[in-house]
Amino acid sequence: MSKYLVIVESPAKAETIKKFLGKNYEVMASNGHVRDLPKSRLGVDVDNDYEPKYITIRGKGELLAKLRKAAKKADKVYLATDPDREGEAISWHLLEALRLDGSKTSRITFNEITKNAVKQSIKEARDIDMNLVDAQQVRRMLDRMVGYKISPLLWAKVKNGLSAGRVQSVALRLICDREKEIDSFIPKEYWSLDALFGAPGEKKPFKAHFYGDADARIELDNEKQVDDIIEKLKDAEFGVSDVKVSERVKKSPKPFTTSTLQQESAKTLNFSTQKTMRIAQQLYEGVNIKGYGTIGLITYLRTDSTRISEEADGLCREFISQNYGGEYVIKAAGEEKNRRKIQDAHEAIRPTYVDLTPVKIKEQLSREQFRLYQLIWKRFVASRMEYAKYETTSIKIDGGGYRFTAVASKVKFAGYLSVYQTDEDRQESDVISSKIEKGMKLKAGEYEKQQHFTQPPAHFTEASLVKTLEELGIGRPSTYAPTITTIIARRYVAKEKKNLYVTELGEIVNSIMVREFASIVDANFTANLEGLLDCVEEGTVAWKTVVRNFYPDLEVAVEKAEKELQEIKIEDEVTEDICENCGRNMVIKYGPHGKFLACPGFPDCRNTKPYYEKTGVSCPDCGGEIVIKKTQKGRRYYGCLNHPDCDFMSWQKPSGKLCPECGKMMVEKGNKLVCMDNTCGYMEKKQS
Repeated sequence: MSKYLVIVESPAKAETIKKFLGKNYEVMASNGHVRDLPKSRLGVDVDNDYEPKYITIRGKGELLAKLRKAAKKADKVYLATDPDREGEAISWHLLEALRLDGSKTSRITFNEITKNAVKQSIKEARDIDMNLVDAQQVRRMLDRMVGYKISPLLWAKVKNGLSAGRVQSVALRLICDREKEIDSFIPKEYWSLDALFGAPGEKKPFKAHFYGDADARIELDNEKQVDDIIEKLKDAEFGVSDVKVSERVKKSPKPFTTSTLQQESAKTLNFSTQKTMRIAQQLYEGVNIKGYGTIGLITYLRTDSTRISEEADGLCREFISQNYGGEYVIKAAGEEKNRRKIQDAHEAIRPTYVDLTPVKIKEQLSREQFRLYQLIWKRFVASRMEYAKYETTSIKIDGGGYRFTAVASKVKFAGYLSVYQTDEDRQESDVISSKIEKGMKLKAGEYEKQQHFTQPPAHFTEASLVKTLEELGIGRPSTYAPTITTIIARRYVAKEKKNLYVTELGEIVNSIMVREFASIVDANFTANLEGLLDCVEEGTVAWKTVVRNFYPDLEVAVEKAEKELQEIKIEDEVTEDICENCGRNMVIKYGPHGKFLACPGFPDCRNTKPYYEKTGVSCPDCGGEIVIKKTQKGRRYYGCLNHPDCDFMSWQKPSGKLCPECGKMMVEKGNKLVCMDNTCGYMEKKQS
């Protein structure tokens, strides 16, 4: 009979740990949370000092009975849930739900699922940290309060099934604000000028870029300005006025945190944040590796620390020395400087066994597991390798009163680049002959001029949204992926290729949240709440103090919004479109994809059809009606009603006015009208 019971969260984790412990240990899984606030009501007793009312999650009764039976037989129970706030809270809920004897129950945590780490954790067993539990409790309660108080207002205002969330609403606002920036952006024309120069004795010319004159840089605003410069340089003599050779270093990257892993995985592997976390969870919990059995391949995946244990650091340095050479081992790893407190019990995300190279275990991994493991392994090893060193040559070329410059660099010592390279590292540099010296005369060849336009801010991708949320201090490692998944699932945001676009539904929800609940969607307010949660974890702020200060203001805002929303509640708008089935005037309804036409005779008549909002502007190509349409994923655009016979479309709203310069349609951008043809560049102020 087993003397000890170890309870973890997942069956996969249980299977891995069971192989590390002897026959005296029974390892069972709780399958995640066992208690939660009830789904049918708020679950917080606001009249009894905000006491939470937890219930057993439906379907967990039988499992809890089995765990309770095993716990009674065991001499000692170890709660081995994940090493973070949520894991600590799950352990506490297990203690309460199983009615465990505190004197024979201990909490154990490990950052990696290896034999040594698991056995060491049992030696270092401790009591449950109630500060961690309380920090998670208050997060759960704040999220519940926002969701359960505001969501019903959205059902009344727009449609059933919508939701508001403390973090998701801020993320949605960030995306909406970025869309407004992009829509109102006015491109500005500028030009570049390059010249090909030939050096004596060199067959291949090199390219230099126009800088200005010897005194300052000159901005090239239009083609005439560029043509005038080229004309002045026709018979000019050019000479090298300066040559500078220097060395620069590129620092080794830090090992991955949850945020940086999600960002890099999105950029290089094209994985969504949700997919990255799902595969990382598999690598953490255990994979069957030939010769090793089932082992965890990476350390804990939810962390905002870049710290590495001394043991792992030493083993990695030894691996680098043996496989690449002693000169590749970094002399001293820089200490992490973090602007906020981190859970420093955690390490960065790294491989548990550095000698298990990706190539060595490729056959035992799925393609997706291999790609993510390889990314994590390379990044970790690179973090312990010397900086890359470059030799940089910059030259100045003067002639005709103007100056051109050229910069080239070559790798002098690869350092970490021999293991890990990003797209930026792979960019090729111009090549300049080492024979070029100061005072040397050069012959100018052809000139290359090119028109450019300034670009609007980029649409958010999952990677850039995670980066922004982290920089603003909104959410924590465990919240990034579910936040993005939720706003896409609710159809507030559409994902096309890698970009995130707000949908019409998202715009409506965001406008309500900004108007009625400004503090909830304020980035600074949300970040300050995260700081308070950190204080609860540290034990410097009582968790109920946070709730007491938060809920009354929320309740006042909800009561105010309820009155206002009742007055402006949207009724079905009757249209001139006639139902083909029963002859009634069809009405505008809201669905998951936005507006559509429906027969008001439902359920007797179930006729529906697409609704296209008319703009009152005629198509410049065929004279048809331009209407507002949506892509399959909900992104709004303007297209011709005669599609597919006419393929006119625009992301910006057509104005109905034609460009006086080229005859193309003018579109609205902020308070300006801009020609659709970027090469034309004509714009004028919009008449109010």
